[in-house]
Amino acid sequence: MATFLANENVPGEVVQAARQAGHDLAWITELSAGADDETVLASALAEGRVLLTFDKDFGEMAFQQGKDASCGVILGGLG
Repeated sequence: MATFLANENVPGEVVQAARQAGHDLAWITELSAGADDETVLASALAEGRVLLTFDKDFGEMAFQQGKDASCGVILGGLG
């Protein structure tokens, strides 16, 4: 089963709902509030967690900068 790391921009209500549904979801707000994107991605990689975010910068990091995002990144959208 996949494990997840929610970026700071993922609302707390979403984090709590996912946890209540039984998902293994860590939240960067609780682990390292204010961490920069490089640190967030490194944390996801180190822990083998799929990164959940609303921040398009992670796609740029992976595709334009060639950063390792093999943990997986799910970009959410509102609307």
